[in-house]
Amino acid sequence: MSPCTPLPPPPPPAELQSWPDRDARLADRALALDELGGRLLGGGPLALFLLRLLLLELGWSLVGFLVIALGYPAPDPVTMLLALFSALLGIGVLVPAVWLTIRALRRDRTVRERLVQWAALDRHGPTDARLRAPVLGACWFLLSFALCGLGLWAGFAVPAGASPDDGYGLVVYGMGAALILWVTGLTGLVKAVGHYRLAVRLTPRRT
Repeated sequence: MSPCTPLPPPPPPAELQSWPDRDARLADRALALDELGGRLLGGGPLALFLLRLLLLELGWSLVGFLVIALGYPAPDPVTMLLALFSALLGIGVLVPAVWLTIRALRRDRTVRERLVQWAALDRHGPTDARLRAPVLGACWFLLSFALCGLGLWAGFAVPAGASPDDGYGLVVYGMGAALILWVTGLTGLVKAVGHYRLAVRLTPRRT
């Protein structure tokens, strides 16, 4: 589903609700919850999550050329010119990537708010079970956990493996790339765990 597609509107206030019967209300609730749940944990959001990560790493790698060049005692002028050009390209990639990331986080917050509103209308076992999305949640969790682990490993491995001849620029670049992995993975973990906890709270199993 395209992120440009409008979100399902919030349910009407209680005094304006005009469903002919409970079945009609449950049908609209199911459609809204399925669509909103897909906006959070579906395949499309996961692909965009990875795309934003690639854009952030690409932008930082282009900027990192300048960072590495500045780390050497006496970089030659040609290298510095190429590094400056690369850094400009990197900033051109980083800025929209950061903007897209912030926009996605804000959109997720709006989706969760509407999820809460639609879920509060009623209870329906099959719809509520789909909302928990254990398989998709597990995919998000495992992938994000792997990104966090890779970021933490790189954050320690790069400084430990650097030699004095490499210059401090390589260490700074490596730490920045590791930080992007770790922070991105952390946002994915929070999203996966937070969605499952929210779904369980909103749709408790009837005993």
